[in-house]
Amino acid sequence: MTEDVRSPPADVFKEACISRRILESLADKWALLLIHRLASGPARTAELRRCIGGISEKMLIQTLRRLERNGFVVRRSFNEVPPRVEYSLTALGASLSEPIRAFDTWVERNIAAVTAAQQAFDGRKD
Repeated sequence: MTEDVRSPPADVFKEACISRRILESLADKWALLLIHRLASGPARTAELRRCIGGISEKMLIQTLRRLERNGFVVRRSFNEVPPRVEYSLTALGASLSEPIRAFDTWVERNIAAVTAAQQAFDGRKD
């Protein structure tokens, strides 16, 4: 008889929870946009920067490195002149595509309600 050994359930409310750290790394301003773009295929740094308006070179590289560290993105260097680097999703990163598309769909369906709530809040006299 084999013993079923499982990790204790994650508690995202605890500061040291690993799932919380992963969630935090995905929930920043740029990570989901990069994963969403890379879901359509590999891209070079300059292409990603052109595609994602407002991202600085520094933030792009920092976010890509964090996604690479967490196993969502792979960086591939080509031995060419001039040097070429390309980023693509790993299988783990690609597995996020469906939840990200679902989130995009939710946003599209609810943008009017969110905008109305923001306008109502901004118009309050507290």
